[in-house]
Amino acid sequence: MTAWVEVSSHSQMSDDRLADTILELLAQRHPGASICPSEVARSEAPDDWRPLMPRVRAVAARLAAAGRIEVTQGGAVVDISTAHGPVRLRLP
Repeated sequence: MTAWVEVSSHSQMSDDRLADTILELLAQRHPGASICPSEVARSEAPDDWRPLMPRVRAVAARLAAAGRIEVTQGGAVVDISTAHGPVRLRLP
């Protein structure tokens, strides 16, 4: 008997693709504008975006550590790894 295992499309999505999506969405905005991490998840998985959120936040953390983006909360730059609640992403 063969067992079928459904593989989530999220597991096959690369972190590089998520990073590219973050940077592409930001490039489409006016200077100083920000995006919500859920916009990234929704653009990659419109029907099942919530499970992708932890990976989007992890990729955003790496981009922020590299100085490519800033993570804000209430307009102030924060460390996404310790931020609780909604955050925004913007270009530095």
